[in-house]
Amino acid sequence: MSTNGYLDMDLLRFTTAGSVDDGKSTLIGRLLYDSRSIFDDQMEAVEQASSKRGNGEVDLSLLTDGLRAEREQGITIDVAYRYFATPKRKFIIADTPGHIQYTRNMVTGASTANLAIILVDARKGIQEQTNRHAFIASLLGIPHIVFCINKMDLVDYDEAVFKNIQQQLEDFSSKLEVRDLNFIPISALKGDNVVNRSSRMDWYQGSTLMYLLENIHIAGDRNHIDRRFPVQHVIRPMTDEWHDFRGFAGQIAGGIFRTGDAVQVLPSGFQSTIKSIHLGEREVQEAFAPQSVVMTLNDEIDISRGDMIVSPNNLPKSSQDIDVMLCWLNERPLQPNGKYALKHTSRDARCMVKEVTYKMDINTLRKLDEDKQVGMNDIGRVLLRTTVPLHFDNYARNRNTGSLILVDEATNETVAAGMIV
Repeated sequence: MSTNGYLDMDLLRFTTAGSVDDGKSTLIGRLLYDSRSIFDDQMEAVEQASSKRGNGEVDLSLLTDGLRAEREQGITIDVAYRYFATPKRKFIIADTPGHIQYTRNMVTGASTANLAIILVDARKGIQEQTNRHAFIASLLGIPHIVFCINKMDLVDYDEAVFKNIQQQLEDFSSKLEVRDLNFIPISALKGDNVVNRSSRMDWYQGSTLMYLLENIHIAGDRNHIDRRFPVQHVIRPMTDEWHDFRGFAGQIAGGIFRTGDAVQVLPSGFQSTIKSIHLGEREVQEAFAPQSVVMTLNDEIDISRGDMIVSPNNLPKSSQDIDVMLCWLNERPLQPNGKYALKHTSRDARCMVKEVTYKMDINTLRKLDEDKQVGMNDIGRVLLRTTVPLHFDNYARNRNTGSLILVDEATNETVAAGMIV
């Protein structure tokens, strides 16, 4: 394969979640091992660690459990990012923890994912955490969810067990906004239906997990309708060769931009047309999300970081009153009427908490109107008032322009991630 072909390959970001001991780390280890994405020295270290523990076979979960505390307890605490590639696609895995107290880690790991793998132990069936993770995946707008019913080897590869769990998951998921659901019976330990098809479950006619990951269509997941270009940086080289060059650099958050297109700059409202688009060293006629480009316009307009270049006949919403679902990430709870720094696309602002509308009971999906204390790992609907108008879309329409974070100005800690509703 040529290097250029490799660089141009599709990238799929996916996250794994499930209750403790459902086998997430073993599953990722199996994907890496069976797709030959492990270095020899890594494999030797895992084999040595497995034999020290007295394991009869190689413990593939050790490939992903990087923190010493995790290895000693046999659990995943932090979000572990893993990279691997097959001839068809590149992958970034966010391996997220199963414990309730690490919900915030799952939010972090899943926020950029195209797909979520949620593991269910075939012996235990649906747990509280299964519902919790499915809800968070839905809330974060992950377009594809794959439920892997794991440890099928411990229930004698029984089709009835799989079908029963699948039915329960379909019933629960009907309350969520998920476009694409998949169910695969697997054994991460033995390798059934992970990379290679299982001969022990010939009743299952669907694809293996690896086939699904390599072939699932993700190009249509991005918003290519609403043109959104948050400006991150203004480029003025001031050299003899580029004396009059004035370019606007950033990552396209939505839509397709072409040379000659009419555009409008927010918040000023001034209009112009696109003079040129630069992608790396070359000039291109069009660019689209999520490419990072430099644009020049045909008119001299005062544009700075935090402004947004959009289509004049398709504007985002602009408001200082922002209605968000907040995932609270900090040990100090949300302060009613509290003031926080806010980051939205490339725009910095400050905001005040006007009202907590309700808190979610993640396990039952009930709205708790009476309990409005939002603490760590809680998810609540909150009304914010910002110092300047934000230019945004609903999160369900555009995950880039529909998300924001809150920062504690005293400590500079990120305290919340928000999805604009």
